[in-house]
Amino acid sequence: MTKKVKDIGEQGLLERLQRFCPPEMIGDDAAVLVTEPEQSLVVTTDLLINGVHFSDVTTSPEDTGWRAAAANLSDLAAMGATPLGITVGLGLPGEVSVSWVERLYQGMTECLQKYNTSIVGGDVVRSPVTTLAITAFGQAHPHRIIRRSAAVVGDAIVVTGVHGASHAGLQLLLHPELKQNLNNTEQEALIKAHQRPQPRLDVLPILWEILTPHSRTPHDGSPLKSGNPPTRLPPPFGETPRPFGFGSPPWTETAKMGAASPQWLLSTPNSPLSVAGMDSSDGLADAILQICRASGVGAVLECRQIPLPQAFDHCLTEQQALEYALYGGEDFELVLCLPKELANTLVQKLGQDAAIVGIITAEPKVLLHDQQQKFPDQVLSLSQGFQHFQS
Repeated sequence: MTKKVKDIGEQGLLERLQRFCPPEMIGDDAAVLVTEPEQSLVVTTDLLINGVHFSDVTTSPEDTGWRAAAANLSDLAAMGATPLGITVGLGLPGEVSVSWVERLYQGMTECLQKYNTSIVGGDVVRSPVTTLAITAFGQAHPHRIIRRSAAVVGDAIVVTGVHGASHAGLQLLLHPELKQNLNNTEQEALIKAHQRPQPRLDVLPILWEILTPHSRTPHDGSPLKSGNPPTRLPPPFGETPRPFGFGSPPWTETAKMGAASPQWLLSTPNSPLSVAGMDSSDGLADAILQICRASGVGAVLECRQIPLPQAFDHCLTEQQALEYALYGGEDFELVLCLPKELANTLVQKLGQDAAIVGIITAEPKVLLHDQQQKFPDQVLSLSQGFQHFQS
């Protein structure tokens, strides 16, 4: 009998397709292309389909556009890259209103402008279902690329913010009766978390400030390679308008004129930095499982250390709140693995809802542990979260 995609699921299909790509290009939130010795081009693609990834019932065109752009920028943040621009492929039925399309692009533009980047091209075709395909481009110094495969035993696991809020917001939109236990401020915060997620590009300059003096041997024991400081590095967000296209970045001209640069631009690594990670767009459990799988390690996740929205205290049971945080997805926070002393510094600098939620272990499994022993230890697996093609 012919095997079908639904029989192997999303993860199984991706594993089969990996053989068509160079091994070193697969397995992270984005692909990395070395364009010159001191600069890498980081590329990521996301596909969104009406009725699967978005719906007019729960999301306005502007919010759909924002979410689409934010998802791609989050992938760049997860790789340690600064955005350069995106291209947009749009397929849609002829009956879609022009206003809807313009509002969609307005939402994308609003998100991109916050991070000094823009739409730089794309294509439009007729399609029976509205489909949005975005490719985002970013840049990073090769030694500042964040890989899933760089976690080592003893690393602390850091999350940069609360988890479960986006899924809770979606549930409020789908089931308005759930709002009865929440005040207006709590409702608006959860719905905004779903409709207007914030890619954590703001974490990168803080991370580099902490990590630049530190490096280590990768988990596989291979030697580190030295490199020269880059001739240019990304600017802090909101500092200098970015040109339309991929020409020479404006901050290189600023440097030539002798303008002062922020300290995080001046500190450049000579060896790979001591951090592994990805974003939590597919859920916190998925992120930790993927990192451990790529790094050949395991983890213990402390369920009571996971930062949750305060609103959960009076609208969800503890079990429901944990399920939302682990498997809800689309929170777009960063999940980072780094030495404990550096993790403590990062959490302190990020403040608010950043937290250390676990530790990397040698045994290749991810264990969910409850220090209060209210819940039994549970081994997590990819099959527990959302996957396309699951029946």
